[in-house]
Amino acid sequence: MRLTILSTLLFAGTSLSAGSALAAGELNLICAADVVICEQMQGDFEKAHDIKVNMVRMSSGEAYAKIRAEARNPKTDLWWAGTGDPHLQAASEGLTEEYKSPMLDQLQDWAKNQAESSGFKTVGVYAGALGWGYNTEIFKQKGYKEPVCWADLLAPELKGEIQIANPNSSGTAYTALASLVQIMGEDKAFEYLKSLNANISQYTKSGSAPVKAAARGETGLGIVFMHDAVAQTAEGFPVKSIAPCEGTGYEIGSMSIVKGARNMENAKIWYDWSLKPEVQSRMKDAKSFQLPSNKTAEIPKEAPRFEDIKLIDYDFKTYGDPEKRKALLERWDREIGAVAN
Repeated sequence: MRLTILSTLLFAGTSLSAGSALAAGELNLICAADVVICEQMQGDFEKAHDIKVNMVRMSSGEAYAKIRAEARNPKTDLWWAGTGDPHLQAASEGLTEEYKSPMLDQLQDWAKNQAESSGFKTVGVYAGALGWGYNTEIFKQKGYKEPVCWADLLAPELKGEIQIANPNSSGTAYTALASLVQIMGEDKAFEYLKSLNANISQYTKSGSAPVKAAARGETGLGIVFMHDAVAQTAEGFPVKSIAPCEGTGYEIGSMSIVKGARNMENAKIWYDWSLKPEVQSRMKDAKSFQLPSNKTAEIPKEAPRFEDIKLIDYDFKTYGDPEKRKALLERWDREIGAVAN
């Protein structure tokens, strides 16, 4: 009898120990935002949960490519942040898992629409408009006119003064490509990009890199999401952000659970946690000035507001479609990338 009781206690203890280890566990995360907010999110989550986060920081295009390459044997559990188009593409290809968070009702309509349009395989976590940031000291020293429209970026004196990312690796640059196509029509947009190429000094891998280079005085202007330009201003650099006069597109930074995730429950824990207002209100502490998706999260005073910007009715469904994206990128490679400076 005593042996039976002892065995039962030992079994219970073993089960509890195994359960605790399972609850603690790990989370394999791709973060496609700026490294500062990625590290803050990782640290905050680990403080609040007994879960170790193995984080890799990469751009949106790289994240999508990695998840697609690992589809048969997923090594990633969750993909947080980065532009919504590749998240939608991953959803349409069955690379991500349907999940309806209990936090959905607390989100802005644009975040819920992102979830609904993907069959609840992704959700909006923040939003931000596309534009650029320029170094005011460089422009003043060289006598350049302030560029307030897309057309102004073609000015001959700006030769070698502009940086933008490569749309194959960067969600920011793909949003720029898709936005110009929607504003001008595809053929005219590519004619514009060919002309703009004369003024481009570098196509970077990361979407925020161009304005960081402008902040350091390495280039005059970076085409980026406006909140990335604002972040440089907040750091004390002489950077002014601009929303183009003709109109501009915007991103819905998104989050997706990878289909077949090894740590599915931990992925859902992060998913729900990251949609909480107190978590999103903390983003500003990492100089991350996007518009949060939770309705009650604090909007940073520095954040560019949609109501102050001429936004296009960005067609997320069309430009997040795998075939459309592939066709645009292939044309960019042929007509722009192949002749890039």
